[in-house]
Amino acid sequence: MSRSRQPPLVTGISPNEGIPWTKVTIRGENLGTGPTDLIGLTICGHNCLLTAEWMSASKIVCRVGQAKNDKGDIIVTTKSGGKGTSTVSFKLLKPEKIGILDQSAVWVDEINYYDMRTDRNKGISPLSLRPANPLGIEIEKCKFPQKDLEMLFPGMSADFTSENFSAAWYLIENHSTTSFEQLKMAVTHLKRQANKKSEGSLAYVKGGLSTFFEAQDALSAIHQKLEADGTEKVEGSMTQKLENVLNRASNTADTLFQEVLGRKDKADSTRNALNVLQRFKFLFNLPLNIERNIQKGDYDVVINDYEKAKSLFGKTEVRVFKKYYAEVETRIEALRELLLDKLLETPSTLHDQKRYIRYLSDLHSPGDPAWQCIGAQHRWILQLMHSCKEGYVQDLKDIPGLHNTMLDLDNDVRPLVLGHLSQTASLKRGSSFQSGRDDTWRYKTPHRVAFVEKLTKLVLSQLPNFWKLWISYVNGSLFSETAEKSSQIERSKNVRQRQNDFKKMIQEVMHCLVKLIRGALLPLSIPEGGVRQYGGWEVKSELSGQWLTHVIQTIRLTYESLTALEIPSDMLQTIQDLILDLRVHCVVVTLQHTAEEIKRLAEKEDWIVDNEGLTSLPCQFEQCIIHSLQSLKGVLDCKPGEASVFQQPKTQEEVCQLSISIMQIFIYCLEQLSSKPDADVDTTHLSVDVSSPDLFGSIHEDFNLTSEQQLLIVLSNCCYLERHTFLNIAEHFEKHNFQGIEKITQVSMASLKELDQRLFENYIEMKADPIVGSLEPGIYAGYFDWKDCLPPTAVSEPCEYQDQSHALSSLILATT
Repeated sequence: MSRSRQPPLVTGISPNEGIPWTKVTIRGENLGTGPTDLIGLTICGHNCLLTAEWMSASKIVCRVGQAKNDKGDIIVTTKSGGKGTSTVSFKLLKPEKIGILDQSAVWVDEINYYDMRTDRNKGISPLSLRPANPLGIEIEKCKFPQKDLEMLFPGMSADFTSENFSAAWYLIENHSTTSFEQLKMAVTHLKRQANKKSEGSLAYVKGGLSTFFEAQDALSAIHQKLEADGTEKVEGSMTQKLENVLNRASNTADTLFQEVLGRKDKADSTRNALNVLQRFKFLFNLPLNIERNIQKGDYDVVINDYEKAKSLFGKTEVRVFKKYYAEVETRIEALRELLLDKLLETPSTLHDQKRYIRYLSDLHSPGDPAWQCIGAQHRWILQLMHSCKEGYVQDLKDIPGLHNTMLDLDNDVRPLVLGHLSQTASLKRGSSFQSGRDDTWRYKTPHRVAFVEKLTKLVLSQLPNFWKLWISYVNGSLFSETAEKSSQIERSKNVRQRQNDFKKMIQEVMHCLVKLIRGALLPLSIPEGGVRQYGGWEVKSELSGQWLTHVIQTIRLTYESLTALEIPSDMLQTIQDLILDLRVHCVVVTLQHTAEEIKRLAEKEDWIVDNEGLTSLPCQFEQCIIHSLQSLKGVLDCKPGEASVFQQPKTQEEVCQLSISIMQIFIYCLEQLSSKPDADVDTTHLSVDVSSPDLFGSIHEDFNLTSEQQLLIVLSNCCYLERHTFLNIAEHFEKHNFQGIEKITQVSMASLKELDQRLFENYIEMKADPIVGSLEPGIYAGYFDWKDCLPPTAVSEPCEYQDQSHALSSLILATT
């Protein structure tokens, strides 16, 4: 903080009178600490600041300008002391005008004035002091356009000192409204002035006669003295005597005042040193202030002080100043390294990154700190992604059997759902159902699913700031105005290369994300060279379709979030490819799991026949297929920018074969049930149909189904499958845009009809065996041979035995 000073006080001025533009010396106290401290100087009310030259705190030299007042004070105004006062005054004299052709007996000094256009002092020759009004009459400026005058008098000028002087132009410009009588008076004035100059040198001599006499007397006296010096040989010349006297006086003065002058010089040196320390204490204290402000974290203060020191002492040649400025540069270089370390430190917020980049740009740090920060963030994101994967893989290794147990439970998600459907159907028939498995396992997320969720969350938390940092780098908002102007040309040259490099960074992050997810969920899609880096999941079972659907939804949300950042779609194409592969994989896995569930449907056959002669097995089969297709609805639906799951012929063929396999597996289950031995039929869970009139009469403790009854029930189910179930399933396939539905239906129907024919033949054979056994001995007793019989040509009316057989079948259906 600067020390307050007393207001300026003018105590003297030399000379104290003169004409305008007279050079004067002003003396006083507290006249300012430097040229920049002087902000005002008026003499007789005229502002003389432009011609002022500050010499010291007690001396100012300037020129007096034109003023209205003939006499006035000298007022000095400074920044440190404010407006001052004066104890003396200056008298302004009217100048004697000397024309360009007038002779003068005295020397006319050249006048220095301040040219505001060129910002420097110029000299005016006395010849340029031409008369302002050569005609001696009042000048009346006209409003005639200057361009029109130039066109009327090409190559001429209205300046009467010019060689191309045009009298007509001068009169039009200055006396266009002057009367003819006044012009006559102007002619008389010109003649009178010409007569004065015709007198020649005589008038000049008369005017300066006294000056010539004084000069003559002075020259004569000097001449006489010089002649006397040559004649006096005894005591020496006058000049020699004067020299000796002056030398003796100088030696005596030195002897008397040497000690005093020495102390004075020492005091002056000390005072000057203190003044220098006081005046430039900012520079001398700057290294320590920089260190303190760095410790406080006040980087803005450090930068402002450094910019000020650089502008004042950056190009100084003073050795002391250079030494201290070098120390300042050393501290600033250490600050640059500190800020760069903080900038490249991870993790870091976007606000801190922008702040450190602005500091480094203001400190003119070499290189491109902003681009270095972008590169560090890119490496940090990749490191986080790989660390996330290694952490989850290590968790699987540290918990033995976790992945097997967890994934086995995942594979049983659909049986529970189907069991719930079976439970509902059984309750309708009046049966009871108990689930033997706890449902708490459903809330345990598999490690690979949790890994995908954590990985996508990590990318969505880091990539937006990374993208915003790049956008700020491109539009220049990371830099201050000064730093932006200085580096704008350099950054514009590298912008194209930087764009290509950043695009590669984004693509590398996207490829890393996709490969890590593929390594966890689609390991077969990873090349052999990348299995070690992106794979390593030691799992034996696939995720269930529901978990794969959850993963697909997670990745879709990630893609939408990245699209919202206005990231170009070509950089996100790898994620779209991953989503398509996961959708295909989810469809295949879901159909495979459905096939496994269909295999276990035979174990859930309750053999309870409803009024239509059917068991719950066809309904369970249809509900199982429908539930699988419904679980795939979100996977099969195409989001914006996504392709259809069935766009590849290979996928169409694989899904078609899986669908046919599901149908054939269920047909095989029916075949197994038809041939199941009587002892293998579990009837402990059977209950009475609540719709039966005989609610209690149908319960028998020794209830067992015969092979004939099982065969009839299976045949009834086959008939229902052919007429209703398979057609309903085909409609659901078509509703979900499955391909090859005709092929699926044809192959399934053919297999079902083949089974139906085979079972019917078995039933006929089973019914015919007793009859043939009773007739065959009598036929062969008389040496009967079928070859001797005529082949039958028609069929007679049903016999009584056939009616009895039909009635028996109806009775079996009713009892079952």
